[in-house]
Amino acid sequence: MRFIPILLFIYVFSAGAQNIYPQDYFESPLDIPLIFSGTFAELRSNHFHGGLDIKTQGREGQTIKAAADGYVSRIKISHYGYGKALYIAHPNGYTTVYGHLQQFNDSIENFIKKKQYSNESYEVEVFPRAGELPVKRGEFIAYSGNTGGSAGPHLHFEIRDKNQYPINPMLFGIETEDHILPIVKSVFAYPMDENSGINKESSRIKLRLIPLDSGDYITENVNAIGKIGFGIETIDRQDLASNQNGVYNISTFLNGNRNYGLDFKSFSFDESKHINQLIDYEYYETHEKRIQKLFRINNPLSIITDVVNDGIVRLEDSTNVVYKIRVSDFKNNETWVTININGTKNAMGTPKPEEKTPYFIHHDQKVNLSKDGVDVSFAADTFYEDFYMDFNVSNDTLTLHKDIVPAKKYFDISFDVSKYKPEDLKHLYIARLVGYKGFPAYSSTHRKGNTLTTHTKTLGTYTLAMDTINPTIKPDNFYDGQWISNFRFLKLKIKDDISGISDYRVTVNGKWILTEYDYKTNTLVHDFKDNVIRDVKNNLKVIVVDNAGNSATFEAIFYRK
Repeated sequence: MRFIPILLFIYVFSAGAQNIYPQDYFESPLDIPLIFSGTFAELRSNHFHGGLDIKTQGREGQTIKAAADGYVSRIKISHYGYGKALYIAHPNGYTTVYGHLQQFNDSIENFIKKKQYSNESYEVEVFPRAGELPVKRGEFIAYSGNTGGSAGPHLHFEIRDKNQYPINPMLFGIETEDHILPIVKSVFAYPMDENSGINKESSRIKLRLIPLDSGDYITENVNAIGKIGFGIETIDRQDLASNQNGVYNISTFLNGNRNYGLDFKSFSFDESKHINQLIDYEYYETHEKRIQKLFRINNPLSIITDVVNDGIVRLEDSTNVVYKIRVSDFKNNETWVTININGTKNAMGTPKPEEKTPYFIHHDQKVNLSKDGVDVSFAADTFYEDFYMDFNVSNDTLTLHKDIVPAKKYFDISFDVSKYKPEDLKHLYIARLVGYKGFPAYSSTHRKGNTLTTHTKTLGTYTLAMDTINPTIKPDNFYDGQWISNFRFLKLKIKDDISGISDYRVTVNGKWILTEYDYKTNTLVHDFKDNVIRDVKNNLKVIVVDNAGNSATFEAIFYRK
């Protein structure tokens, strides 16, 4: 039998009873059973997940319904991010968001295509007036899809408040079956300064987890001295899927008293960037596992609650404490981790020498670094903590530390390229070397005179790269001179393997036509249902430009009746 202290039970019951969000206002946006592949505020790369990812039975084309009465307040279409996204404003002040859509209903589709043809751009963002595109609860608004930065067919669904802060949709009754306890994968302990130690170690240490029959865990006994922090790697699963999702709440207790909490009910998009200070960023970059730190260092995240002494445990010699971690999901399934800590001065380890460089970064000060025609500019508060930075320039390659320190602000890296010939200069760009082979990945590059600049939040190795190879364009479902009267779509493959595609333009008989670019499949698609191609003989022209200014042109003739 699992023991839950009475006071903690009262807290959980009270928290559940104080749900201030309407329970019957929003209905499910899908008619199929709700199964989540992603949950609210789970940890993603550089951000918290802003909604629920709802499975669509592995396919596109599921009917999406308006969750409540309202009007379409925003439509955004982009190659990345949410892809085709719809925003509906509701009379109660909330907004629902529907992302990665395949296409909209006829009225919305006609409205947005007029804007796209008027702007001659696939990517558009419009804000219809109130009442211009009204919808009713349960009304068909779109088909589910896989557009934008989606790894597979699903619906991304959000509920936002009047400030456009996302709120966990499960608080409104958009739920799924869940009787499974959260899973704790690992627990770590951190000596917080040079006067602290854990099990004779002076740096991060992984604790051995011992599973209990109840589903809870204890760890090996810990000997420690000084200031100690903890971190946890944990996931949740629901009944109908094996996806590794985020949890709903993490709370810690020191001798029965709360001293730290993470409450994933709501957040603002502006603060989402601080996720990299919440996790052990160095461990994530080197091990690809996200440890959530259960202590706070210069982190303003609003999801951090009930903080006592920044969540840090202070151990003196000849003392004993019990540290507990409670991990819970939305359905109040809980998993506990118990850590018995013995305070002893014998826990001190041999401190590892700090790697010092001539470049000590004070996180609250502006810093400019310069060498051999390369300049790096950090505004004050670019970083969360002070550290020694590795900085060097050799043969047009900048070593700017390793990507193990999170940045909360963008910074500028500039290269003087005056030594290059004009014909070479136009093909130069700044690249970040990634992977163990150091592949030169394009970093968005701005050209001004003889200076190239990139705006980034990532430390690492940067270099000047050159791309002189044109993109490729190939027909995918037709050939030159073909009759395609019965075709619904015109498809082409466009690709650039070096700097990547920057822009494209497609015309038929000299007039721009709308084409949808899917970067995941390198596909350009035109839908003949747009009914803008009415001639029998049609001259197709496709121009593709990459990020280094190289361009390719493809021309063909096709016929339609």
